[in-house]
Amino acid sequence: MSGFSKEDILRMVQEEDVQFIRMQFTDIFGQMKNVAVSVSQLERALNNQIMLDGSSIEGFVRIEESDQCLWPDLNTFAVLPWRPQYGKVARLICDVHNPDGASFSGDPRNVLKRVVKRAADMGFTFNVGPEMEFFLFQTDGEGNPTTVTGDQAGYFDLGPLDHGEGTRREICLALEAMGLEVEASHHEVSAGQHEIDMKYADAMKAADGIMTFKLAVKTMAQKNGLHATFMPKPVFGAAGSGMHVNMSLFRDGKNAFYDETDARKLSPLAYHFIAGLLAHADGFCAVTNPLVNSYKRLVSGYEAPNCLAWSSSNRSALVRIPSPRGQDTRVELRSPDPSCNPYLALAVCLAAGLDGIERELTPPEETVENLYTMDADSLRRHGIANLPATLEEAVFAMEADRVVTDALGPHVTGQYIAGKQREWAEYRTQVTAWELGKYLVTY
Repeated sequence: MSGFSKEDILRMVQEEDVQFIRMQFTDIFGQMKNVAVSVSQLERALNNQIMLDGSSIEGFVRIEESDQCLWPDLNTFAVLPWRPQYGKVARLICDVHNPDGASFSGDPRNVLKRVVKRAADMGFTFNVGPEMEFFLFQTDGEGNPTTVTGDQAGYFDLGPLDHGEGTRREICLALEAMGLEVEASHHEVSAGQHEIDMKYADAMKAADGIMTFKLAVKTMAQKNGLHATFMPKPVFGAAGSGMHVNMSLFRDGKNAFYDETDARKLSPLAYHFIAGLLAHADGFCAVTNPLVNSYKRLVSGYEAPNCLAWSSSNRSALVRIPSPRGQDTRVELRSPDPSCNPYLALAVCLAAGLDGIERELTPPEETVENLYTMDADSLRRHGIANLPATLEEAVFAMEADRVVTDALGPHVTGQYIAGKQREWAEYRTQVTAWELGKYLVTY
């Protein structure tokens, strides 16, 4: 549903007997935050009068400029179905504003809004359909997460092999109760790994949906005594979790990526968009793959792309064109993982594609070979480069890519890079179990 007014919210809260409202927002590193208010404070909340201390949120503002306001997006109102039915809890996803009413430049939703407006000024609506993967792990006697899965299921297996089938069903039902449309769900390739695909929506609704999805998955898993994780590569030797992003541009109600006269049924705009993604994949990798651990997923042999290539069918390529055409024509970017901040990730992907359109970039020839089986010499002969191999490399590439940094804006760019540099510095000083096993005795 959409188009809610303040009066609609007040009415629904009364009809549903809602007693608490969570005013949710997201920091630049993709962590959901909230300020909870009782129903007695709802009118203040709807009048944008709920404050927060921005200096306590990583990447927001300094202590001497800490006051900020939450402006709820009324169209995001939803009752949380997993909370008690007596004294219900609802949520509103909020934009962050400065005290003078101006949009806060460090608010991830504001970043996405800016790039979406740029697309709209070019006549486009940006639609996104995410495919979300995650692991369900058992917990120990004290409730702490383990990496024990309890099942040995693989692709598309069902119960009793799939021990997470019941939890996955509950997640889907909770999402649909909150107004999100689930297209499909299934067990993934690794033991304990699952995928749920969301129907495409406009970019902001999709990004809000991804944040809602993460909260629902973790909450329902915990309710069932499990731990859900969106960590990209939690288990050595097993495929990691991705967040394939299906993207399309519409203009005047028609899919701008479709052209029935082309051999692949793709329009010139689609080719330009693909070229833009490939041109800036290095630059936005630190956003779409934001963790040290992200780069342990982006290796050959585990169904994750690590080469700058595209294909109309080949799943080993970074960019793939799924088979549906007509209004369903879309471009699938296969590198992102679910630990990313979806607002920033969608913003930089769209900015990259729009740059390809504006400069009328041409992609290289599509790759039909299985990239996972090609060695370094073969890739070099085909002129195929690799994605960054580490978070450090990705941050360097991000700093050098003006399209990406301009899309994020100076505030987010500076805070994001500083945060990721700290993360890398912390990681590189650690002594791992692998190092101890490899070197302690030998040397």
